[in-house]
Amino acid sequence: MSRSNVNRADVERIARALDGRLAEADQAALQADVIRDPALRRVYVEHAWLQGALRAERDRLPQWLDANEPAPPAAKRALFASWIAIGVAACALLGFASWQALRVTPAAEPTVATLLHAQNTKWANSTLPTAENSRLGPGTLALVEGIATLQFASGATLTLEAPTKLEIVDAMHCRLIEGSVTADVPPSAHGFTVDTADLKVVDLGTRFGVTAGSAGNSHVFVFEGEVKLNDASGGELRRLTEGKSFLAGSGAGVGNAEPARFQPMAYMDGWTTIPTSYGQGRDAYVRRGYDGSTSAQPLLLVKHSDLPLSYRNERRAFLSFDLTGIDLATLTEAELMLDPEPSGLGFSTMISDSRFAVYGLTDEALDLWDEASLTWAIAPASDDERLRPEQTRRLAEFWLPRGASGAPFSVRSPEIAAFLKNDTNGIASFVIVRETSETDPSGLVHAFASKEHPSARPPTLRVR
Repeated sequence: MSRSNVNRADVERIARALDGRLAEADQAALQADVIRDPALRRVYVEHAWLQGALRAERDRLPQWLDANEPAPPAAKRALFASWIAIGVAACALLGFASWQALRVTPAAEPTVATLLHAQNTKWANSTLPTAENSRLGPGTLALVEGIATLQFASGATLTLEAPTKLEIVDAMHCRLIEGSVTADVPPSAHGFTVDTADLKVVDLGTRFGVTAGSAGNSHVFVFEGEVKLNDASGGELRRLTEGKSFLAGSGAGVGNAEPARFQPMAYMDGWTTIPTSYGQGRDAYVRRGYDGSTSAQPLLLVKHSDLPLSYRNERRAFLSFDLTGIDLATLTEAELMLDPEPSGLGFSTMISDSRFAVYGLTDEALDLWDEASLTWAIAPASDDERLRPEQTRRLAEFWLPRGASGAPFSVRSPEIAAFLKNDTNGIASFVIVRETSETDPSGLVHAFASKEHPSARPPTLRVR
């Protein structure tokens, strides 16, 4: 390439670089171009030489440029000698910089994926960039809140739902340490693999979802196409096709430790906390079409769907609190505290921000429901399709955004306080329902910690 092939844009880039007006990324690009192109390198040296000479003689330039006082020959020779020295120094400096760039600077980490979208996200302890459009190499992403979408270099798209921890291995391989992901894999990425502690999910041309609990019980759903499931050592277990799912291992994914027991506690600010684990308190959930007991489960599952395929997956949670010893006549405020937990069932990408409602049982004869035998068919104040309005009252609502974190929250309303003040038998019962329907049969089942959960706080009523 001859010098004449260096265009004006390159000359302007050189000038801006020498003046310190070039952005860091553009500076790096110019350095690479100068190292690669001899013609551009010669132009760079000439400009660096000239600028250095002008800076060196800047104090004498005004008088030499004065038309009435031409520079003496000795001064001209000195200026020329300075230019020669500066040019040699610039060449040496450029050569050294080129050698450094080629020999010393480590190679950039290859781009394995790009973080395309981040919706209402919070991150913690990630080893990779978490800003939208960040280029990602191998490393770990820890999503605490929100939903994030990655585009792998192979073409596979992965959506993370908080709380999720994911290790990116390469363009065809990632490891789900904990949480939920959905994958959309085009033909260019067939063979894309998601590892968990107990499964290897290998794409065979599909769209699928994977959840991994803290106890390592992985759950795989196939929305479209087919996947191959291998065990942790790589041996093939089975293949799943559209509409099928597989649960590795057994258990609820939260361990078998003895659940913590919380007692009522009064505080100096006048608030008293009453958990479902106290006295005659109870909690359980019911599922349409299921006749088994859920009383010993660590999670209270809640779901609503109008879709035919998931109609039988409707779930409602029931809570009762022992109000013994509470002076209801002086009660002025009340709130219900809930601790959301990952259910490991379904995906929040298949549902919008979700609205929930809290109902109170106004027929006190229904407060004596039996936790151990509670089912959908005999749940208090319940028809198959709805809660009976003559036996219940809507007291409050709350929203859970897609990908919301598991932080405990409270639901407060004047109606809850009024409902409690009208109690006459020392027991207050509530029903939690989700009013938002899902957009896909694999939509998320929401979950809240029950009194059987080994570590999280159970549903708790706070009154003042």
